[in-house]
Amino acid sequence: MAAEIQVGATAPDFTLKDQDQKEVKLSELKGKKNVVLAFYPLDWSPVCTKENKCLTDDFPKFSSAETEIFGISIDSVYSHKAWADSMGLKHRLLSDMGGNVANKYGMYMEDKYITKRATVIVDKQGTVRYVKVQEILTARDDQEILNALKALK
Repeated sequence: MAAEIQVGATAPDFTLKDQDQKEVKLSELKGKKNVVLAFYPLDWSPVCTKENKCLTDDFPKFSSAETEIFGISIDSVYSHKAWADSMGLKHRLLSDMGGNVANKYGMYMEDKYITKRATVIVDKQGTVRYVKVQEILTARDDQEILNALKALK
């Protein structure tokens, strides 16, 4: 397993499909938007459901911070689609089946075949500016993420 990515590192580029099977390439956002990579273990689980609903509730705040949010888990695009539609999610969910991208960021738990619950903020230049890994059963704090984004200005 790769070491967890550190603040100051260049964010590894990737291409993944979202819940609508549209490709997302991280490097295409370079120079345009900050990016929040919200790694989470599994669709449909209680904590992941709660925090992804909160990300949608706070979506306007992230948009006004010139930020794109991507939820990333090992679930399929089909699971993402059903889950996103059932909850009315506004942000995109990226399918990282096999955990290749999570592994590049040091966020893949090989022994459990899931990603850690972690937040990585990549600035407009492609540099990692914030990393927080937390307990699987502890939801991330959107306000903390928004404060970290404000500090980028």
